[in-house]
Amino acid sequence: MNGAIGFGPALIAVLVVLTLAGAAVVRFGQLGQGRAVLVAAIRAVAQLALVSLVITFILRSDWLTGLFVLAMFSIAAATSASRIGVPRRIGWVALSLASGVVPVLGLVLGSGVVPAKPISVVPVAGIVIGGSMTATSQAARRALDELKQRRGEYEAALALGFLPRHAALEICRPSAGHALIPALDQTRTVGLVTLPGAYVGVLLGGASPLQAGTTQVLVLIGLLAAESVAVLVTVQLVAAGFIRRDESAQPSGAVR
Repeated sequence: MNGAIGFGPALIAVLVVLTLAGAAVVRFGQLGQGRAVLVAAIRAVAQLALVSLVITFILRSDWLTGLFVLAMFSIAAATSASRIGVPRRIGWVALSLASGVVPVLGLVLGSGVVPAKPISVVPVAGIVIGGSMTATSQAARRALDELKQRRGEYEAALALGFLPRHAALEICRPSAGHALIPALDQTRTVGLVTLPGAYVGVLLGGASPLQAGTTQVLVLIGLLAAESVAVLVTVQLVAAGFIRRDESAQPSGAVR
Protein backbone atom coordinates (compact mmCIF):
# COMPACT_ATOMS: atom_id res chain seq x y z
CA MET A 1 0.00 0.00 0.00
CA ASN A 2 1.49 3.32 -1.10
CA GLY A 3 0.99 5.99 1.56
CA ALA A 4 3.33 8.55 0.04
CA ILE A 5 2.36 12.22 0.21
CA GLY A 6 1.60 13.49 -3.27
CA PHE A 7 2.80 16.79 -4.75
CA GLY A 8 0.09 19.19 -5.84
CA PRO A 9 -1.67 22.52 -5.24
CA ALA A 10 -3.09 21.38 -1.88
CA LEU A 11 0.36 20.52 -0.56
CA ILE A 12 1.77 23.87 -1.71
CA ALA A 13 -1.10 25.74 -0.06
CA VAL A 14 -0.66 23.88 3.22
CA LEU A 15 3.09 24.54 3.27
CA VAL A 16 2.55 28.25 2.64
CA VAL A 17 -0.06 28.50 5.41
CA LEU A 18 2.13 26.64 7.91
CA THR A 19 5.16 28.77 7.08
CA LEU A 20 3.28 32.06 7.40
CA ALA A 21 1.63 30.89 10.60
CA GLY A 22 4.97 29.96 12.15
CA ALA A 23 6.53 33.28 11.11
CA ALA A 24 3.57 35.23 12.50
CA VAL A 25 3.70 33.44 15.85
CA VAL A 26 7.43 34.07 16.21
CA ARG A 27 7.09 37.71 15.12
CA PHE A 28 4.05 38.78 17.12
CA GLY A 29 4.85 36.53 20.07
CA GLN A 30 8.21 38.32 20.30
CA LEU A 31 10.07 35.02 20.16
CA GLY A 32 12.53 36.26 17.57
CA GLN A 33 12.45 37.34 13.94
CA GLY A 34 9.62 35.92 11.88
CA ARG A 35 11.85 36.35 8.87
CA ALA A 36 14.05 33.53 10.20
CA VAL A 37 11.13 31.10 9.84
CA LEU A 38 10.47 32.24 6.28
CA VAL A 39 14.13 31.95 5.31
CA ALA A 40 14.41 28.50 6.90
CA ALA A 41 11.32 27.26 5.07
CA ILE A 42 12.45 28.65 1.71
CA ARG A 43 15.92 27.18 2.16
CA ALA A 44 14.42 23.79 3.06
CA VAL A 45 12.33 23.75 -0.11
CA ALA A 46 15.19 24.89 -2.33
CA GLN A 47 17.75 22.54 -0.81
CA LEU A 48 15.49 19.49 -0.88
CA ALA A 49 14.48 20.27 -4.45
CA LEU A 50 18.14 20.39 -5.43
CA VAL A 51 18.92 17.19 -3.55
CA SER A 52 15.93 15.46 -5.17
CA LEU A 53 17.31 16.38 -8.59
CA VAL A 54 20.81 15.05 -7.98
CA ILE A 55 20.30 12.25 -5.47
CA THR A 56 19.38 9.65 -8.08
CA PHE A 57 22.56 10.36 -10.00
CA ILE A 58 24.68 10.35 -6.81
CA LEU A 59 23.28 7.05 -5.57
CA ARG A 60 24.47 5.30 -8.72
CA SER A 61 28.09 5.66 -7.63
CA ASP A 62 29.82 4.60 -4.42
CA TRP A 63 32.48 7.30 -4.62
CA LEU A 64 29.94 10.03 -5.36
CA THR A 65 27.97 8.82 -2.36
CA GLY A 66 31.10 9.10 -0.23
CA LEU A 67 31.68 12.65 -1.45
CA PHE A 68 28.06 13.52 -0.73
CA VAL A 69 28.35 12.24 2.86
CA LEU A 70 31.60 14.19 3.27
CA ALA A 71 29.84 17.30 1.98
CA MET A 72 27.04 16.80 4.51
CA PHE A 73 29.60 16.47 7.29
CA SER A 74 31.48 19.60 6.18
CA ILE A 75 28.30 21.66 6.03
CA ALA A 76 27.28 20.35 9.46
CA ALA A 77 30.65 21.38 10.95
CA ALA A 78 30.44 24.85 9.40
CA THR A 79 26.84 25.28 10.55
CA SER A 80 27.65 24.18 14.09
CA ALA A 81 30.72 26.43 14.32
CA SER A 82 28.65 29.38 13.12
CA ARG A 83 25.83 28.64 15.55
CA ILE A 84 28.28 28.40 18.45
CA GLY A 85 29.90 31.65 17.37
CA VAL A 86 33.35 30.18 16.72
CA PRO A 87 33.73 30.09 12.90
CA ARG A 88 37.52 30.14 13.22
CA ARG A 89 37.39 27.02 15.41
CA ILE A 90 35.67 24.89 12.79
CA GLY A 91 38.44 22.29 12.93
CA TRP A 92 37.81 21.59 16.60
CA VAL A 93 34.05 21.55 16.05
CA ALA A 94 34.56 19.06 13.21
CA LEU A 95 36.62 16.92 15.59
CA SER A 96 33.70 16.86 18.05
CA LEU A 97 31.31 15.83 15.30
CA ALA A 98 33.64 13.18 13.90
CA SER A 99 34.21 11.65 17.33
CA GLY A 100 30.53 10.72 17.46
CA VAL A 101 29.70 10.16 13.81
CA VAL A 102 32.65 8.07 12.61
CA PRO A 103 32.49 5.27 15.24
CA VAL A 104 28.73 4.86 14.90
CA LEU A 105 28.73 4.77 11.10
CA GLY A 106 31.79 2.53 11.14
CA LEU A 107 30.06 0.03 13.44
CA VAL A 108 26.69 -0.14 11.68
CA LEU A 109 28.28 -0.34 8.22
CA GLY A 110 31.19 -2.55 9.18
CA SER A 111 28.95 -5.05 10.92
CA GLY A 112 26.67 -5.25 7.91
CA VAL A 113 23.61 -4.23 9.93
CA VAL A 114 23.19 -1.34 7.51
CA PRO A 115 23.98 -2.50 3.95
CA ALA A 116 26.96 -0.66 2.48
CA LYS A 117 24.83 0.57 -0.39
CA PRO A 118 24.31 4.23 -1.31
CA ILE A 119 20.54 4.03 -0.80
CA SER A 120 21.11 2.93 2.80
CA VAL A 121 24.25 4.89 3.66
CA VAL A 122 23.01 8.36 2.74
CA PRO A 123 19.88 8.54 4.95
CA VAL A 124 21.53 6.89 7.97
CA ALA A 125 24.61 9.10 7.69
CA GLY A 126 22.42 12.17 7.30
CA ILE A 127 20.43 11.40 10.44
CA VAL A 128 23.52 10.69 12.55
CA ILE A 129 25.41 13.75 11.29
CA GLY A 130 22.40 16.01 11.75
CA GLY A 131 21.72 14.87 15.29
CA SER A 132 25.38 15.16 16.29
CA MET A 133 25.51 18.65 14.80
CA THR A 134 22.59 19.83 16.91
CA ALA A 135 23.94 18.24 20.09
CA THR A 136 27.41 19.71 19.53
CA SER A 137 26.02 23.19 18.96
CA GLN A 138 23.84 23.08 22.05
CA ALA A 139 26.55 21.62 24.27
CA ALA A 140 29.16 24.17 23.21
CA ARG A 141 26.80 27.13 23.52
CA ARG A 142 25.67 26.06 26.98
CA ALA A 143 29.23 25.41 28.13
CA LEU A 144 30.58 28.72 26.87
CA ASP A 145 27.66 30.65 28.34
CA GLU A 146 28.14 29.00 31.72
CA LEU A 147 31.85 29.79 31.76
CA LYS A 148 31.16 33.41 30.93
CA GLN A 149 28.33 33.90 33.42
CA ARG A 150 29.97 31.99 36.27
CA ARG A 151 33.48 33.33 35.89
CA GLY A 152 33.65 34.07 39.61
CA GLU A 153 32.98 30.44 40.48
CA TYR A 154 35.66 29.35 38.03
CA GLU A 155 38.22 31.63 39.65
CA ALA A 156 37.15 30.41 43.09
CA ALA A 157 37.77 26.82 41.97
CA LEU A 158 41.25 27.83 40.81
CA ALA A 159 41.88 29.40 44.21
CA LEU A 160 40.97 26.07 45.83
CA GLY A 161 43.67 24.32 43.82
CA PHE A 162 41.75 23.03 40.78
CA LEU A 163 43.64 22.84 37.51
CA PRO A 164 42.19 25.21 34.86
CA ARG A 165 40.61 22.44 32.76
CA HIS A 166 39.15 20.67 35.78
CA ALA A 167 37.76 23.94 37.14
CA ALA A 168 36.14 24.68 33.78
CA LEU A 169 34.64 21.18 33.65
CA GLU A 170 33.06 21.60 37.08
CA ILE A 171 31.30 24.71 35.80
CA CYS A 172 30.25 23.76 32.29
CA ARG A 173 29.81 19.97 32.22
CA PRO A 174 26.38 19.71 33.94
CA SER A 175 24.79 22.36 31.73
CA ALA A 176 26.34 21.05 28.51
CA GLY A 177 24.97 17.60 29.32
CA HIS A 178 21.47 19.02 28.86
CA ALA A 179 22.11 18.91 25.12
CA LEU A 180 21.31 15.19 25.29
CA ILE A 181 17.81 15.74 26.67
CA PRO A 182 16.04 15.85 23.25
CA ALA A 183 17.69 12.59 22.12
CA LEU A 184 16.95 10.91 25.45
CA ASP A 185 13.32 12.01 25.44
CA GLN A 186 12.82 10.92 21.85
CA THR A 187 14.31 7.50 22.55
CA ARG A 188 12.27 7.03 25.74
CA THR A 189 8.96 7.98 24.16
CA VAL A 190 9.30 6.52 20.67
CA GLY A 191 6.15 4.66 19.72
CA LEU A 192 4.25 6.19 22.65
CA VAL A 193 4.41 9.89 21.84
CA THR A 194 6.16 10.11 18.47
CA LEU A 195 6.72 8.06 15.35
CA PRO A 196 10.05 9.49 14.10
CA GLY A 197 11.06 10.05 10.51
CA ALA A 198 12.90 6.81 9.85
CA TYR A 199 9.91 4.74 10.98
CA VAL A 200 7.43 6.73 8.93
CA GLY A 201 9.74 6.82 5.92
CA VAL A 202 10.24 3.07 5.86
CA LEU A 203 6.50 2.53 6.23
CA LEU A 204 5.74 4.93 3.38
CA GLY A 205 8.29 3.03 1.32
CA GLY A 206 6.16 -0.09 1.60
CA ALA A 207 8.04 -2.04 4.30
CA SER A 208 6.32 -3.84 7.15
CA PRO A 209 5.83 -2.23 10.58
CA LEU A 210 8.38 -4.68 12.01
CA GLN A 211 11.02 -3.60 9.48
CA ALA A 212 10.20 0.04 10.16
CA GLY A 213 10.49 -0.49 13.90
CA THR A 214 13.83 -2.27 13.57
CA THR A 215 15.22 0.54 11.45
CA GLN A 216 14.01 3.20 13.86
CA VAL A 217 15.47 1.48 16.94
CA LEU A 218 18.86 1.24 15.22
CA VAL A 219 18.72 4.90 14.22
CA LEU A 220 17.66 6.14 17.67
CA ILE A 221 20.23 4.17 19.64
CA GLY A 222 22.99 4.94 17.15
CA LEU A 223 22.05 8.60 17.25
CA LEU A 224 22.06 8.64 21.05
CA ALA A 225 25.52 7.05 21.10
CA ALA A 226 26.90 9.48 18.52
CA GLU A 227 25.48 12.51 20.33
CA SER A 228 26.79 11.32 23.70
CA VAL A 229 30.35 11.02 22.40
CA ALA A 230 30.12 14.31 20.50
CA VAL A 231 28.88 16.16 23.59
CA LEU A 232 31.60 14.63 25.77
CA VAL A 233 34.37 15.65 23.37
CA THR A 234 32.82 19.11 22.93
CA VAL A 235 32.82 19.75 26.67
CA GLN A 236 36.43 18.63 26.96
CA LEU A 237 37.50 20.90 24.10
CA VAL A 238 35.64 23.86 25.59
CA ALA A 239 37.18 23.27 29.01
CA ALA A 240 40.64 23.05 27.46
CA GLY A 241 40.10 26.32 25.62
CA PHE A 242 40.24 24.89 22.10
CA ILE A 243 36.62 25.88 21.41
CA ARG A 244 36.13 29.46 22.54
CA ARG A 245 34.45 32.59 21.23
CA ASP A 246 36.91 35.21 22.43
CA GLU A 247 38.98 36.11 25.45
CA SER A 248 36.01 37.38 27.42
CA ALA A 249 33.92 34.28 26.76
CA GLN A 250 36.60 31.90 28.02
CA PRO A 251 37.99 31.96 31.57
CA SER A 252 41.44 33.56 31.53
CA GLY A 253 43.08 30.55 33.18
CA ALA A 254 41.80 27.94 30.76
CA VAL A 255 44.37 25.91 28.91
CA ARG A 256 45.28 27.40 25.53
